[in-house]
Amino acid sequence: MSRIVLSLVTDSPLTLAQPEDAHTRADWEAATAAVLRKSRKLGDNDPDSAVWEKLTRTTLDGIGITPLGLPGGATSPVRPTRQGAWDIRSLVSGPDAKLANEAALVDLDGGVTSLWLAADESTDVAATLANVLLDLAPVVLDAPSATTQVAEAFLALPGAKHPDSNLGIDPLGVMLRDIPIAVDEAVAELQTLARKADQHDIRAIVVDATAAHDLGASDAQELGWSLAAGVAYLRWLTDHGLTVDQAAAQVEFRYAATDEQFPTIAKVRAARVLWARVLELSGATATGQRQHAVTSRPMLSKYDPYVNMLRGTVAAFAAGVGGADAVTVLPFDSANGLPDGFGRRIARNVNHLLIDESHVAAVADPAGGAYAVEQLTTDLAEAGWAEFQRLEQEWESGHDFDPFRERIAAVVAKREADIARRKRPLTGVSEFPNLAETLPERAADPLNDRVRRYGASFEALRDEPAAQPVFLATLGSIAQHTARATFISNLFAAGGIAVEAAGPTSGVEDLLASYTGQAVVCLAGTDAAYGEWGAAAVAALREAGAQHVIIAGKPDAVDAEVDDAAAMGVDALAFLTATREKLA
Repeated sequence: MSRIVLSLVTDSPLTLAQPEDAHTRADWEAATAAVLRKSRKLGDNDPDSAVWEKLTRTTLDGIGITPLGLPGGATSPVRPTRQGAWDIRSLVSGPDAKLANEAALVDLDGGVTSLWLAADESTDVAATLANVLLDLAPVVLDAPSATTQVAEAFLALPGAKHPDSNLGIDPLGVMLRDIPIAVDEAVAELQTLARKADQHDIRAIVVDATAAHDLGASDAQELGWSLAAGVAYLRWLTDHGLTVDQAAAQVEFRYAATDEQFPTIAKVRAARVLWARVLELSGATATGQRQHAVTSRPMLSKYDPYVNMLRGTVAAFAAGVGGADAVTVLPFDSANGLPDGFGRRIARNVNHLLIDESHVAAVADPAGGAYAVEQLTTDLAEAGWAEFQRLEQEWESGHDFDPFRERIAAVVAKREADIARRKRPLTGVSEFPNLAETLPERAADPLNDRVRRYGASFEALRDEPAAQPVFLATLGSIAQHTARATFISNLFAAGGIAVEAAGPTSGVEDLLASYTGQAVVCLAGTDAAYGEWGAAAVAALREAGAQHVIIAGKPDAVDAEVDDAAAMGVDALAFLTATREKLA
């Protein structure tokens, strides 16, 4: 099977090492269809060609991610400018300058090569960066509520002249985050700080597309926002007397990397293609884009936070393969508050493992030439360009962000619906939750206030566990009821609802012997058990005091009236909310 997949690139046979190794597209479809029929994902009467539809995932932008790439897709003309390993950048934040400084120095000693400083009006920049060799370690500022104050404090430090340092000016991103700022003031601030940055031979601007991502934007919306903001900054700087090349040299872009591996690879690659096109149309001689990728904060989970290590690793891999110049892996415990030393160490070591042990950075563009990735890059670039054009039209008479926010809200609603039905499963949150876990205790992190995590709805239920358990009326032996009992127990746990199971039973009397008067009961057994004695079990439980009867499976699986049912594809959030109301 693996040889068929790897060798398929055309409808005609290929000449490989041996003639018998040549296969056609039809061969691959037949082999794949056979596997899908065994798993009942494809019917016996479905054509083999249906495997493409069955195995193609669709992104929130409506772009299909095919299981296998075929010739014919466009090839990206823009390769990464990075030579070798990417810049390992750690995020430094927190109100305590001494603790933040200790974290920064430990990170630098552990192999981090640059710092990303999140600051506000209360930040003591000098104390936070004490003993940091600023001529060796670049620092990128992020102070949306105190941009000028923090920038001037940084520029006053000796040695703050590394060419990759950046004052982090991003007024449009600040406005998108609903931080009050006037456009005229923003333009003047950007032009003033850009001049000062030029005098220190550093960059001035970060187009932070995570401002859109953190609100719930899709990949195409994130790309479109970055282009629109970048173009606005080019205009503001060239109006101030800079050439297009000089203005472009002041700008760095920040994108979110998620655990959706191939869309992230394509997004980073598409961003370079799109910005190169913008600069080409602007008459610039240079067309490169300085990219900083940071693992997505919304994808992190507060519950079962150790799963975030896996999410961060996949996201960092995708960012590195996509060609990002700098990569930040947020510590796995970031959603719980300010990360501790262990979380920071794991975060920076993810980069070291990818670079030094997996050699991901040894190839300039590992995904280049892969038909599936190239096609996805092209499709995403086209969608991002369309969003950019919409923003350009909307901003002709002023920077009105409401239409953009409305489009993001539509994407959020679509994502929420998928998460509610667990079509986008979140391990440890909507799937396989552990009600007995103890969460790590961390100090509050204001940066978490900027985002709404993808699992927020489920996490809100977990934050206030149901006061009463559900009685799990298991019908039959363990072998007979375990499948549905496990399914429904995990579903209840995702909503902060515990269960008390009857255990193995052989009839109604066994069931009633374990029942202790819970208001809500849920039947879990095979279809045969439901048909044989499910109705009697429902009647007996109601007579014993059950007020709300649920069945694990289809509602008509038992010949009795039930109050609710849960099967695959159920709106889990609606079901759990309704159940909790009955438990209350």
